[in-house]
Amino acid sequence: MANSTMEIVAIVATLVGLIGAAASTGMPMWRVTAFIGENIIVMETRWEGLWMNCFRQANIRMQCKVYDSLLALPPDLQAARGLMCCALALCGIGILISVVGMQCTSCIVNNDRAKRLVLIIAGSLILSSCICVLIPVSWTGNVIIRDFYNPLLLDAQRRELGEALYIGWVASAFLFAGGCIFICCNIQSDEKESQRYLYPRNTDYRSYTPQPLMPLQPLQPQQLVMIPQPRSQPMLSRQPSTIYSYDSRYPSVRSGIAYL
Repeated sequence: MANSTMEIVAIVATLVGLIGAAASTGMPMWRVTAFIGENIIVMETRWEGLWMNCFRQANIRMQCKVYDSLLALPPDLQAARGLMCCALALCGIGILISVVGMQCTSCIVNNDRAKRLVLIIAGSLILSSCICVLIPVSWTGNVIIRDFYNPLLLDAQRRELGEALYIGWVASAFLFAGGCIFICCNIQSDEKESQRYLYPRNTDYRSYTPQPLMPLQPLQPQQLVMIPQPRSQPMLSRQPSTIYSYDSRYPSVRSGIAYL
């Protein structure tokens, strides 16, 4: 079974991934204005996130506006909303389940197999949350890069990768590491499982003193006993016998008389 150190490393990595995924979900920096070509107005910056648009000018505070309609969003942002929320939910449930199965907790007592199964389930949920984070972040990044090199778009319509995407990629890496540690360190066959004997606490402990082994003495010829072997008795029958004696190749006389 995985030791306590690996379990602590896994849960810390998962917590870091959860915090990164939550930050990436709430940050509006998914798409950032690209300053290329004739678009040299650096006094104004526009950010597009999953939930709102934000504008920031040089000497003015950042102003944000929540999206009026969900259907007005592009398909990648619509899918990113649902997937990021599912990732946060799966990761949170996985952390709670992993706490139940860790060695440093006493939620499950005297059942190592159940603890391993609980940690494997928790690792599977964490890996699922990693996939749910990786899909929308990579999809949005692909759309941004594709539109950036699209010659049909104006320079003002092009966007660059925001900080939230990089945080999402790093968070997915931490979630992947935590889930793999939970799963790989607890996959063990029943044949290799160490047998542990459990004793009640109120049992008196008694030390066992090893006794010297007595050498085996060989049996004497006088002690050998001959066991006689039972002999089979001949059976009388009216049919001619086909049993031949050892000293003759002809049927015995007794079988001939029985036939008459």
